[in-house]
Amino acid sequence: MTVAADRLELRPATDADREWIYRLRHDVYARELGQHTPNAAGRLTDDLDENNAYIVAAHQDGPVGFVSVTPPWAGRYSIDKYLRRQDHPELRRSDLFEIRILTVDPSRRGAMTGKLLMYAALRWVMAHGGRVVVALGRVELLPMYLSLGLVSTGVPVRSGAVDFELLTGEVADLADRTLRRYGPLLDELGQTVRWALDMPFLPEADSCQHGGASVEALGRRFDTLEAHRDVVPADVLDAWFPPAPAVVAALSGGQEWMARTSPPARAAGLVEEIAFRRNVPEQAVAVGAGSSDLIFRAFGHWLDASSRVLLVDPSYGEYAHVVERVIGCRADRFSLRRAEGWRIDPDRLADRLRERYDLVVVVNPNNPTGVHLDADELREVLARAPGGTRFWIDEAYAGYSGPGQSLERYAADTDTTVVCRSMSKMYALSGLRVAYLTGPPRVAAELRRRTPPWAVSLPAQIAAVHALRDPGYYSGRWAQTAALRAELAAALAGAGADLEAEESVANFVLLTLPRGGPGAARLVGLCRRQGVFLRDLSPLSPAFEGRTVRIAVRDAAANARTAEAVAEALRDLARTV
Repeated sequence: MTVAADRLELRPATDADREWIYRLRHDVYARELGQHTPNAAGRLTDDLDENNAYIVAAHQDGPVGFVSVTPPWAGRYSIDKYLRRQDHPELRRSDLFEIRILTVDPSRRGAMTGKLLMYAALRWVMAHGGRVVVALGRVELLPMYLSLGLVSTGVPVRSGAVDFELLTGEVADLADRTLRRYGPLLDELGQTVRWALDMPFLPEADSCQHGGASVEALGRRFDTLEAHRDVVPADVLDAWFPPAPAVVAALSGGQEWMARTSPPARAAGLVEEIAFRRNVPEQAVAVGAGSSDLIFRAFGHWLDASSRVLLVDPSYGEYAHVVERVIGCRADRFSLRRAEGWRIDPDRLADRLRERYDLVVVVNPNNPTGVHLDADELREVLARAPGGTRFWIDEAYAGYSGPGQSLERYAADTDTTVVCRSMSKMYALSGLRVAYLTGPPRVAAELRRRTPPWAVSLPAQIAAVHALRDPGYYSGRWAQTAALRAELAAALAGAGADLEAEESVANFVLLTLPRGGPGAARLVGLCRRQGVFLRDLSPLSPAFEGRTVRIAVRDAAANARTAEAVAEALRDLARTV
């Protein structure tokens, strides 16, 4: 099977490919299969073509097959011509991706071409935040579709002389099945297939995707640490400023001693400092080695496969990973809308909570949309929720929202609300990994019992205590960040025509490319060649339509370099169109 795929290229369709695609569609679906009536032009098109993403398989002599994907932002699907979505549960979701028109030249049938095209379509959907796919599979090809992990709904569809069945599949399950069944073969094919799509041939390891590709400059074994000075790490939201002077002094003055000395097992001094600074009882505080540590421990204790969780979408990807991939329970999405400025509508959220969830996660300000819901409005939502609903409020960027916007004290006085605060981004301590949560004393005690001793390192405890003691330094740095953010947004907006640069309330800007042009992945790739790293948000959610990047605020010089890299990349892309 590998020989049959040798020298096969998989790439996005070009404008030149379109004429070949339309003619092959006519040859196969009109003349050969009788699904459509042959026409004098010998071309078969439909009104979805402008919104479809076409992927082509080609050999040296030219294209030999193609598949198309209709994304949810197209607003309609081929299945709408045959089925009423409201009649079929599989079709009611607003984030469907439809894989359609898998077509292989007769000379290539029976080879790996069709399966590789289906795999390419799956990778494209994964790279654009897809969670569920549907397809109309020709009945005679059902064994191939089923072998790839798609599931027949048993719903028949007839078009002309061709019989289809409605197929569906969860993207994560399809990816898992494909890698389990075809992993060694894919590893081998990766060495022979020419893969010219924007995403890697193989998906990343089974973990949540984060930013941080810029850390590659350090070398896998940290052999080139000084190289970090040569890149702009705008793909991660680490602080652009140093920690408070007292933090730097404490860490610099005792490096050798801190490296060899065990920390306080339960971080009691850090807990005391947090409680004092946040005006909450010590019994309401639990600490961890970063917010991810707290998320994994808390969710693993509270949830099981039968739990129902509501997640804001788009939002921080670690939550979906833990809920769906680690714990394996059901996660529903509360979808934010670009047209509404990504705002969390409190009334709409309160209505959604009537469905009763075991856990509701709200990141506020939200990441990666950067929009903040006022604390009073959020408190009202919590008060209106059905009794027993547990809330996890992630306030990693709350300091940027201004005073009085944290719900920490509120959480300590409730039975069901927990507030998680990372000290990574706001306090310039990302490398040290320290975070804490505030909640009902009973809940905090449960988490403390499940915290291993020495979970927070000695340097992290020392740094966090000194950082909390200097609020004036940090409030000044946060104000500087807001000014730098405005300058960066203005520079990015001027980097090209029809760009949309949206300021967040936190330390980043969203840059959205115009529809119909190059996608976010291509922009990110070109900027990376210039040493400027940006975050492609496409895998997080289909709401970004594959055309939005998140750009972290850095210092003025780095921001200028980022804006110029974006402008240069856009000029390069314009020359290739």
